[in-house]
This record gives sequence, C-alpha cells and structure tokens, in this order.
Amino acid sequence: MKLQEYVSKKMFAEYKIPINPFYVAQKPSEAKDFASRLRLPVILKAQVLVGGRGKAGGIKLAQTPEEAEITASNILGMDIKGLTVTKLMVSEIIDIDKEYYLALLLDRTTKKAVFIVSAEGGVEIEEVAKTNPDAIKKFYIDPLIGLKEYHKRNICLALFSNLEKLEMVESVIEGMYSIFEDYGASLVEINPLTIDKDDKLWAADAKIILDDAKVHLNPQMAEFRDLDQEDEGEIIAEKYGLSYVKLDGKIGCVVNGAGLAMATADMIAYFGSTPANFLDVGGSSNPKKIQEAMKILLSDSNVKAILVNIFGGITRCDDIAEGLLLALKELEIKLPLVICLRGTREREAVDILSTKWIPVMNDMELAIKKVVEIVEGER
Repeated sequence: MKLQEYVSKKMFAEYKIPINPFYVAQKPSEAKDFASRLRLPVILKAQVLVGGRGKAGGIKLAQTPEEAEITASNILGMDIKGLTVTKLMVSEIIDIDKEYYLALLLDRTTKKAVFIVSAEGGVEIEEVAKTNPDAIKKFYIDPLIGLKEYHKRNICLALFSNLEKLEMVESVIEGMYSIFEDYGASLVEINPLTIDKDDKLWAADAKIILDDAKVHLNPQMAEFRDLDQEDEGEIIAEKYGLSYVKLDGKIGCVVNGAGLAMATADMIAYFGSTPANFLDVGGSSNPKKIQEAMKILLSDSNVKAILVNIFGGITRCDDIAEGLLLALKELEIKLPLVICLRGTREREAVDILSTKWIPVMNDMELAIKKVVEIVEGER
C-alpha cells in the first residue's frame, strides 16, 4: 500500500520527524486560503501515487495566494500517468543548503531492515547509484537486536562525516524505524533530507509503502488508502478475493496460483507478446470469482485476447467452466478466448463447455502460442 505524500508527512510529524508546514487542498479556493496562512512563496504538489510529478507539471511555485489559486486550478484535474489529480499539497518552501538521501527498507534476502544512506541526495539519487555507487552506504538492522546507538552514529557519520548533527538526525532515524516496525512498512524514504540555511534538518519529501498483508493487524492502516488513486480493477479484485495487478500488455490472463501466473507471463513474453495483468483466482475458486475476473479483464481496453490457464489441484476445473459460462451469459465477450484446463475434474469441465461449443486445450505451451498468434499474428 503506497501512501500519499501528505499522509506520509503526517505520519512523520507524529513520529517527531521535522516537516515543513503544509495543508491539503481539493479546490483552487482552498489553495488560495491555505497559501495566505503560510510563509510565501509556497509550493503546490500534486498528490498522485506515481513518480514524475514535476516533469508532468504537477509541482509548481506560487508567489502569492492569488497565484496559488490559479496554479491549483491548473493542477487539479490534471492527468499524470493515468491518474487524475484530486488533491494537492500546499506547503512552505525550505531554504535548502544541502540535500541528503535517507531510506529504510526491507531486505528480503537477509531478512533484515536496511538503512540506505547517501550524502549526495536529491531527485537524481538513481543516477548517483549508477555513476558513483560508493557514495551510497548500507546499514543493516538485525530484527532480533533492533536499532542501536552505534547504528545512529554510523548513519550520521555517513551523512555528515562528523557527529555534530547526531542529536538532530537520531530523532529522524528513530522515527523512521518506529514507523517501519509499527506499521510493517516495506519502505520509509526521505528524498531529500535537507539542511536549511539556518542549519536545521527537514524531511522535504516523504514516501512510505506499507505491507497490505498486515492491514488486519492494524485497522488504522485501512484509513490511509486513497482509493481514487488505485486501479479500479485491483479494488474489485480485492473484494472478490482475487490477486490482480494491472500491467501494460495485450493478453488478459486468468490463472490459478502465483507460480503458474508468473510462468504464464514469462511464456507469453517468450513467444513474443505481453501480459496485460497478473490475475490469480486462488486455490479454491468458485464460478462467481471467475465471472468477476472476466469483468475485470474486459474493462481493460488494452486487452486484445483472454487466456484462461488453469492447473486443477485444489481448484476444480468444472468450477472454472461454470464461471466461464456465467461470464459468457451475462457479459458481452467479443474478444478471442483461449482456454487451457488440466487436473481436477478436467473431463467434467470439457463436457460443460462443450455444450456451448467452446474448445478446451490441455497443453499450456500450445495454448499460449495460440493466444500470442491471435494477438500478434503468426511469425
């Protein structure tokens, strides 16, 4: 679960990480009002859960409240990488003297938290990683030990080459680690972490990603979601117990099991096309879930054909077949449909679909080749 920047900054403030004052506006008139309450000039930042806001024109300065209103009217409603801007953050500007990079993330390989630190922070941190990797330092935190004083001292030295700012930066480090622990975060990032002209430390930006699987452990996390910024298909999929991630390809996929879904996507790419999604119907599918899965795929204008690829273990192939019949009855399916069913109750599934003269394959490779040929043409 990605959090909007303003939500992340509110969380930072709760954990004693210094942030510049801000308000969240949903109307141009609100932006004008909020700008009048802050030290001018102000910065207006579109709140969307994608990168590249600045290049898209979603981050602008305003010298006066009136200019803030005009600027807000231009930003609100803007489309940035497929997402519509419905909120923007109006905040005071930090008089930056130096920028740094500080992030805490989960390293699944070592099963530890790791602080990523660089004295060469700012928006071009990815370029720093490529051109000067030695400028980026890593500090691992063993979950059995936790954050210790020596971790904070080492991070401070990596950022500032001395311990003069230890008192300032340790509260930031402690806050980040507490957020990471309390909410099951996979990423807590400040880019840039800044020192202003008065030698004060600020989190000029904030990015937090939480683990969806831990929402049930902390119900408050559900309040952080911005459904306006999430893919509608993913919201519907969650409602019906489907695992769905939208991709940019042409072939819609209905598959059972994450491993088979990944293998299907890989084989589609291998044979020369692109998957439009990851969609796992799970191990105990019922006909209704298949129907909803088909609805999600049909709502994606990029989908040119649909592949149903099921290996029946716990999943019963006849349930899949019944769901397909429901979908065909209630939905207007004009797209080519390739079906591959193997395993539990395969024979019964073939009989069910044969009543509608729907062909069923039982070879995954041949099925994928066929759907790729439909979408891309024979090669």
